[in-house]
Amino acid sequence: MSDWPELDRFLRTDPRDVGCAGALEVLHVYVDLLAAGQEVEQRYPGVAAHLLACGPCGEDFEGLLAAVTAPDVPRPPQPLP
Repeated sequence: MSDWPELDRFLRTDPRDVGCAGALEVLHVYVDLLAAGQEVEQRYPGVAAHLLACGPCGEDFEGLLAAVTAPDVPRPPQPLP
């Protein structure tokens, strides 16, 4: 597109992208829902768009998801029904 990679990246930005602050604000909810088998991309399309575009936030997401889904991670006690 141009000789300016930053401009090219900006022009390809998904308009639904909520940015780093918006994604990190709900990342724990996003990961919990994904780990529970929910369709998070439909519920949080702006977060999904951001995680595809932002390497550092994508790494945070992958790390948090790995921690949540690891089989040997101690879980806090669940409240009684």
